[in-house]
Amino acid sequence: MQDRKNDEPGPRSGRRARGELESGVLAALYGAGEPQTARQVRDRLPGGLAYTTVLTILSRLHDKGMLVRHRAGRGYAYAPARDEATHTAERMRSLLEHGSDREAVLTRFVSELSAQDEQLLQRLLSGHDRPRHTGRADEGP
Repeated sequence: MQDRKNDEPGPRSGRRARGELESGVLAALYGAGEPQTARQVRDRLPGGLAYTTVLTILSRLHDKGMLVRHRAGRGYAYAPARDEATHTAERMRSLLEHGSDREAVLTRFVSELSAQDEQLLQRLLSGHDRPRHTGRADEGP
């Protein structure tokens, strides 16, 4: 029987932490700036992942509504459904909503901001520098 410790993600096992592949694929797509095929995404990722692994991750992200796709030859080209800022903000909000102590999380978050980020957050909260778009992928600049 295999030792359970070897199944856990970590530097010695060679396995990735949960969500790491999805994050890497999303980062590759955000960095590309245009729809990418599975092969193109694989070429942008480190570690020599199998084509089928990348295709599986793309399919899962599409099923979750995080990617849009369109026909490209015999396969598909994928692009993020939302811009990177919107995606990150949604993740932050989700983490905050599922935590047990919202005030503690926000307090810790703010206390660890750089001085520049703290000033930016204060400007945003005071109503200056309001975003001009919703971040939808189908929206122009």
